[in-house]
Amino acid sequence: MIHHASHRTAYFEEHIMSQTETKRVAIVTGASRGIGAEIARRLARDGFAVAVNYASSAKEADAIVAELREAGGAALAVKADVANADDVRRMFATVEAQLGPVDALVNNAGVLKAVPLADTSDALYDQTFGINVRGTFNTLREAAARMNNGGRIVNFSSTTLALNMPGYAIYNATKAAVEAFTHVFAKELRGRGITVNAVAPGPVATSLFLDGKTDEQIATFSKMPPLERLGQPDDIASVVAFLVGPDAGWVNGQVLRANGGIA
Repeated sequence: MIHHASHRTAYFEEHIMSQTETKRVAIVTGASRGIGAEIARRLARDGFAVAVNYASSAKEADAIVAELREAGGAALAVKADVANADDVRRMFATVEAQLGPVDALVNNAGVLKAVPLADTSDALYDQTFGINVRGTFNTLREAAARMNNGGRIVNFSSTTLALNMPGYAIYNATKAAVEAFTHVFAKELRGRGITVNAVAPGPVATSLFLDGKTDEQIATFSKMPPLERLGQPDDIASVVAFLVGPDAGWVNGQVLRANGGIA
């Protein structure tokens, strides 16, 4: 009887553990298209339940979620303007309620419009800093209070910061701020087991990069890296997957330039 009881107890304990096991949960901001959508796909393949954040592209976000669910993953579309602190708090609360506490945060949302500093309007300045800097600040602050210990945070900088090209002063200033957040925040989370890193992509073939450029400009950018091509969204998604995965457990407070050797 004791023998059978011990087996029965072991079975129920194992069953309960399997029932309570949950997927790791990731929030990817700006994930309705481009690099963000590819990151969502990759993290879902890697076993994450993925919250697809969007600001206005509901149709595209819903399509990504449907795609991930059809492939057997757990996914959720969450509308939030990352520049709005209340929206960010609601986003985390929604994700926690429907998917579980957050294990990975990927701050992919961003805007870019290349304009000379002297020609930059107040509105463009506010929008660029609002999304790129305040948006990252809002999600980091919320993650500090709510993210699981042992989590992973990946911010987005840009290789344009190293190139100092005319027209990119305001955008570069926002990415310099993001890199500063990354280096300091990694140290402020001491004792939590949370890593904070940044990815700095080179030119990647997405609408964010391609819109507003001539074919000649695109061809010029394509030839700049020694690898002589534009990056693809999956090039960046692979780097993010590494940084949020088990193999990057000793990488913290770093900026990884994924740019084909352009800088």
